[in-house]
Amino acid sequence: MTNKIGKAYAFFNCKASKGDVEKELPFIRECVKTPNALELSLIEGTDTLIGDTQLLQIAKQAKDAGIMYVMEATYSNATNHQTADEVSSILNQAYQSPLYEEGEEFRGEIVFKERGKYVFRE
Repeated sequence: MTNKIGKAYAFFNCKASKGDVEKELPFIRECVKTPNALELSLIEGTDTLIGDTQLLQIAKQAKDAGIMYVMEATYSNATNHQTADEVSSILNQAYQSPLYEEGEEFRGEIVFKERGKYVFRE
């Protein structure tokens, strides 16, 4: 068995500060029972994201669309798709949290690599 690491990226908007989002994340993770092996890093802005050309192109499109945050997720012994599913649960729960005002529109996309190409999670 190979020691594979799943990777996924969430590009999303939220009016809350980076500090507030980071403070809320442990509660959100607890709500959705996120596996401990899932590691998240929150990046404000898309300019500091490091990745291949295709990922950086997606990041540029997100920036052009006014997206504020990128969440990079890595998950040991999981596929990229499984990692994207976990990130999706986190974002769905985040939208139910105090980070979003009632009625605030949610804007976000989750991408992961499948067969060498980035795909958007449906």
